[in-house]
Amino acid sequence: MSSRVSAIPVTLLFSAAGPYADLGREAVAGALAGIAEINGRADLGVRLRPVLANPKGHDRRYAELAERAIRDGSRHVVGAITSSARKEIVPVVERHDALLWYAFPYEGYEASEHALYFGACPNQHLLPLFDYLLPRYGAKPFVVGSNYIWGWEIARIARELVEAKGGALLGDRYLPLGHTACGHLIAEIRQERPDFILSNLVGESLHAFLRAYHALGLEDDAFRPENRPVVSCNATDCDLTVLGRAADGHITTSTYLDALDTAGNQAFKGRMAERLGDGKAISSCFAAAYSAVLVLGTAIAEAGGDDPALVREIVTSRRFETPLGDLSVDPRTHHAGLTPHLARAGADGRFHLLEDTAGRGTGPVAADPYLAGAAARAALTPRSAAQAQPASLARGLRVVK
Repeated sequence: MSSRVSAIPVTLLFSAAGPYADLGREAVAGALAGIAEINGRADLGVRLRPVLANPKGHDRRYAELAERAIRDGSRHVVGAITSSARKEIVPVVERHDALLWYAFPYEGYEASEHALYFGACPNQHLLPLFDYLLPRYGAKPFVVGSNYIWGWEIARIARELVEAKGGALLGDRYLPLGHTACGHLIAEIRQERPDFILSNLVGESLHAFLRAYHALGLEDDAFRPENRPVVSCNATDCDLTVLGRAADGHITTSTYLDALDTAGNQAFKGRMAERLGDGKAISSCFAAAYSAVLVLGTAIAEAGGDDPALVREIVTSRRFETPLGDLSVDPRTHHAGLTPHLARAGADGRFHLLEDTAGRGTGPVAADPYLAGAAARAALTPRSAAQAQPASLARGLRVVK
């Protein structure tokens, strides 16, 4: 192995404890698998040294730990799951000329010279999800979310999307991260009877809500998932591991699914089976963190060092083969083009691709973090009153006045 690049520190800044610890542990596992793969490739001539930092779900700790990591020699920070945590890290990497590698779905409306975004933004998750849902279920959803910028902004965009189609948001309610008391949400949803429920809840809050909604469906068939599903842009296979049958029938969108039947994914799963054991579903948390590290290690090898400016230039000027697909990162926005996939949770605790979305996931969608492109503008432009269709018509029901 070449001595010119040796034992380069890479900080993995994820919460392996706290209200979304399951997601954090999956991300750490994926990042470590990516580092092991980079270190095992003699052709790259680079060795990465993982530095683990655990903020335990406390936002202020992300900035403190990022400062410490950079002071101790890390020029690259792979991490954060929540947007509130990311927003603590970005000013730190900007101040120290370091680079953040962020690999989770988020609400958009951000771009930094010192961040690379491998997580989907709304035109890569919420817009394709609603494009599928509104004609099938109707345009009167109810939104529940975690009480921070991710929950607020996704609800705002959802409101604009349904109002543009002549629908309405029947409510948007929020829980603090980690809170699990959701009986009041279930009671309001039962009263409002929305067409579907968009959940932007994270971690333990999501699990508690889906268990409560599952109990409601057992009590009242109108709230079974085939009639009024819970849909999400952030539910993952590791959530299903915790939830079991409570997640059965609900819908997610993701840029990686264990169920993808491609040669690349089968090869990836085969390599990971040696590390994780057979039978474990690979989550999008794992695959996204792995992919970010794979790109990072390859770019460091190509740059001949970990200089953030050189690494960034390489990342934004070529393509990389990853479990998320053949990735390219836009040099203007620093966001990756990603392929959205829609899936329904099965009784087996796995997500299964929706059969009636054939052709939707045929290639990457260029990121549009500010929803300024033609497709986003068209989706968010209100229809005239003459064009507007009541949600009940989307279900094939007769309107009686």
